[in-house]
Amino acid sequence: MACRRWNMLKMRVRRKFGTEAPKDDMVYQFITPWIGDGLLVSSGQKWFRHRRLLTPGFHYDVLKPYVKLVADSAKSMLDKWEQLCAEGNNSLELYQHVSLMTLDSILKCAFSYHSNCQIESDSSYIQAVYKLCFLSNQRFRTFPYHSNLIYYLSPHGFCFRKACNLAHRHTEEVICQRKEVLKDEKELEKIKDKRYLDFLDILLCARDEDGKGLSDEEIRAEVDTFMFEGHDTTASGISWLLYCLAQHPEHQQKCREEIQKLLMQHKQIEWDVLSKMPYITMCLKESLRLCPPVPGIARRLNKPLTFFDGRTLPEGCLVGISIYCIHRNSMIWSNPEVFDPLRFSPENSANRHPHAFIPFSAGPRNCIGQHFAMNEMKVAIALILSRFELEVDASKPPIKIPQLVLRSKNGIHLKLKKLD
Repeated sequence: MACRRWNMLKMRVRRKFGTEAPKDDMVYQFITPWIGDGLLVSSGQKWFRHRRLLTPGFHYDVLKPYVKLVADSAKSMLDKWEQLCAEGNNSLELYQHVSLMTLDSILKCAFSYHSNCQIESDSSYIQAVYKLCFLSNQRFRTFPYHSNLIYYLSPHGFCFRKACNLAHRHTEEVICQRKEVLKDEKELEKIKDKRYLDFLDILLCARDEDGKGLSDEEIRAEVDTFMFEGHDTTASGISWLLYCLAQHPEHQQKCREEIQKLLMQHKQIEWDVLSKMPYITMCLKESLRLCPPVPGIARRLNKPLTFFDGRTLPEGCLVGISIYCIHRNSMIWSNPEVFDPLRFSPENSANRHPHAFIPFSAGPRNCIGQHFAMNEMKVAIALILSRFELEVDASKPPIKIPQLVLRSKNGIHLKLKKLD
């Protein structure tokens, strides 16, 4: 009976993910004034065109040089942790530090912009991004703020508009400066001859089959979307994995031994090293199963959807899918509440349905930056475990709160011990 129910569930999930239906505007309308009509929220031909133009920006040749940039950002964070530990702060709230680190990485990779935000986090742009993330989540969980009029008249709405304008001006200035550089043919050739283009270069140089590129507004929307999707979700993934490893020191030690052995051979984290971390990868996937950064998604049907059993959903219907619940469904996973990285060993993963594990969604509207995110998380975790031992702070257990991104209401507090 349970097997039959799961077969029916997976067929429905597969049918839903197999469509190109737009994401629910009820969820994303609160961040659209910031990120615009980018890849996350656009639909139809616009979404299809942008997806095709942006896909080359996530080819592995482009992702390779990002490894060093992410490693540099992670090392800056770890140096800060060492200093805090030396001052006697052995228990730290890690999410805020990890979030700054992922923001630093995104700025370097997307803009070639070295913000130094982990040290100078009072930058007006950095503060604007943080305010926008906080205020979007606040509006999402405050029902009266779902009214545009009430939110517009509220002090939080005023603060959101102010931060939005500041973030947009910063993005537009960076785009304008880069476009001026690209007008110089010599500079353009240098950029094309580089071993990689950053995300902004790719957006500016992208052309469809008619030779038409993206408008300034479309480029700004995609950059702001990448900023939103790329830093907060990855920070969530890294932070929850650190907590899981702190809870399970035996798995933490196996991961540490794996990276120490690799660093003895390679001296530093490089692209080729990322494929040689099987145990860290299994732990990362198991953490993404238990604590998916995006706990649920919604789609609004742009045409009727017929399931395998003949039942249909009408056009315009809102369909919600709980990734968090699918990942903990006992019909799919044995002992689903237990942290067991071996679920993702090759032999245990071979016959698992592809929609049983969907931290990056699935189908044509899956996360375009999932390989970038996985690489960033691997680099960060490897460097953290090579320098620190993690232990749970029993006095401050995290309280999960499902917002646009899975967070902890009281932060994620861990005790850190510097390794010799």
